[in-house]
Parts: sequence; structure tokens; C-alpha cells
Amino acid sequence: MSSTRKMDHWERVYATRKPTEVSWYRPHLELSLRLITAANRDRRAKIIDVGGGESTLVDDLLSLGYRNITVLDLSDIALRVAKKRLGAPESCVTWLHGDVTTYPFEKQTFDTWHDRAVFHFLTERSDRVAYVRQVERAVKLGGHVIVATFGPKGPLKCSGLDVMRYDADALHGEFGRAFELVDHLTEDHKTPAGTVQQFIYCYCRLLRPIAAGARHT
Repeated sequence: MSSTRKMDHWERVYATRKPTEVSWYRPHLELSLRLITAANRDRRAKIIDVGGGESTLVDDLLSLGYRNITVLDLSDIALRVAKKRLGAPESCVTWLHGDVTTYPFEKQTFDTWHDRAVFHFLTERSDRVAYVRQVERAVKLGGHVIVATFGPKGPLKCSGLDVMRYDADALHGEFGRAFELVDHLTEDHKTPAGTVQQFIYCYCRLLRPIAAGARHT
């Protein structure tokens, strides 16, 4: 699916559903916050929330004193909702509208990369490889990478799209030898509709970049 079609799809999703109606909604991303704050004692750390959209993660990070936050999303509508909700503090946030697999990130910018519920939408191998290369480009060596996807018991579709499901080994395997697995956790997320979705979190550190064209194993 092209970036334009992806954007069109997610604009429709956010145009027709309230922030509290999407299946991945949580009032607070407790597990993400625990991992991010443990990895970043320094409140000056540069943190990016990929697919952050309408998520309240940025609100909670600001309330904890973090001031170098970037939020990237395919949906301009979702970003506008978050800006409006935050009000004045939104000026402390860098907002990026684009596709994570192609966005022109500057090299070694972020101390922490966070993604809850984006990577599992990448059903094409080429998109997953592009995503990992983007992480290698944008994250500082020694930086932290926190990615959460549907687990083995998670759904097969979400928001009308096919998704991938991973256990911890399979998810870490998508990233490869450049990433040291620090921890993995399982979360049973209760959706606004009352169903339960299993999420797998992998927390890694980027040890070294993989040379262009090298295989991720």
C-alpha cells in the first residue's frame, strides 16, 4: 500500500471515530511510560512516539518533565486533535506528519524510539526492512527502542487492515543483531468495546548500525 493510500485510510479512521473509540485507546499507556521513564532518567532525552496520533502518551511525558518530544503520525487529523487537547504545552512538541518507513529523519537524533501499534500493520517484508533501517538511522547508538505489537493471541485484523502477530523472539528477530534485547513484556489490553487484545512489548538498545543491504537476522 502506497503512503498516499495509507494516509487516506487513516484520515478516514480518525475522521469517523472519536479518540476514545479506536480499539487501541487507553487513557494512559502505563507500560510504555514505565519503560520510557526507566530508560530516560534525564528529562532532556529526545523521545519520538511513532504513530502517536491522538495518544495521551505525549501529555503524560510532558507532565513528567520531558521537553524534547516528537510525535509522528500518518494522520494529520489525529495530530490536530492532540495539539488541540494539549493547548499551550503543544509548543514543546515537534509534530511530524508522514510515513515512518520513508520520513527523512536526521541521523542519530533520538535517545528513545517508541511505537505502540504501528509495526504490526507492516505486512510487507519490504516495509518492515525499511522501518528497521529508519530506526537505525534516527536513533543514537546506545539508544532505546520500544516497540509493541499484537501478540500471538492478538487479532488478525485491525481497523479494516490485515496485521502481523509476534511473540517476543519473532519481534526481536525482525530487528536483528544490531539490537540488544533488554526486556519483553505482555499486556492484555481491554479495548473500548470490551474485548481483550494481547500486545507484546520488546525493549531493545541499538548497539550498532547494519550496513546498507545487509540481512537482518
